[in-house]
Amino acid sequence: MTPTLATQIRPVRIGSRDVGPGQPAYVCAEIGINHNGDVNIAKRLIDAAALAGCDAVKFQKRTPELCVPDHQKNLTRETPWGVMTYMEYRRRMEFGPDALGAIDRYCKDKGIAWFASYFDAPSLESMAQFDTPAIKIPSCALTDDDLLIGARKTGKPIILSTGMSTWDQITRAVGIVGRDNLILLHTTSTYPCNPAELNLTMVNTLAREFGVPVGYSGHEVGLQTTVAAVTLGACFVERHITLDRAMWGSDQAASVEPGGFSRLVRDIRVVEQAMGDGVKRVYDSEIPVMQRLRRVNPTLPKAKAG
Repeated sequence: MTPTLATQIRPVRIGSRDVGPGQPAYVCAEIGINHNGDVNIAKRLIDAAALAGCDAVKFQKRTPELCVPDHQKNLTRETPWGVMTYMEYRRRMEFGPDALGAIDRYCKDKGIAWFASYFDAPSLESMAQFDTPAIKIPSCALTDDDLLIGARKTGKPIILSTGMSTWDQITRAVGIVGRDNLILLHTTSTYPCNPAELNLTMVNTLAREFGVPVGYSGHEVGLQTTVAAVTLGACFVERHITLDRAMWGSDQAASVEPGGFSRLVRDIRVVEQAMGDGVKRVYDSEIPVMQRLRRVNPTLPKAKAG
């Protein structure tokens, strides 16, 4: 992102953190549904994210009756809890008010922010009791006008993922939610994603076009491309977190284990420190080396007279 563009983009406040150009990247560990419906697993994932130095964890909230297509509702599948219909499985994965209340208290105890991705408007309404600092709209819901309008009415910062979406669809969604208090996330909605389809330079393309902070939601295997997104200007980073990539669940394979998340946050912070400000200077640490190694240009020999 060019310095001129960066100065034109206003940061968005999420809780106690400004998110935007010139600020440390806001790192969010996407727990999603990797808890497999178990609050204790969710708490262990919160622990891992806090230990890694993440700014927040994120869950998912959906109304299965609205989000599961009719032709899939009665399909059966094998799960760790036995054979059940897809609708039954989706209901089992949803945390109710008591579980969400436990998560809210646990995150406060751990000093880490939490919020959720909303897949439908009723799910957004059901979470109104929790004072979460932001609202995430996942890529699949970018065309859900009711959800976009409901999110804007809350007055909270909106984080909008742009995967599986055309340019016209993104433009329309931004028009609905407005550019104030908006963070766009570049992402490719493939799990896991081939590096050749990550298209990381879209981070700058979105920033130039919409003039809002832009982040990156990664579904690739490995960490280096996520760090690269930060060097390109991504001010918000989201990766799925798991206790073990071999665990049962559709998102586990594209997730990062606790040790990997710690390395990811470490590497992002090192890269941010190394980026500097682009102003050439001689550092104090260079002076002894300069005094020892630099040669002054010798006087050139005079040319002999013809």
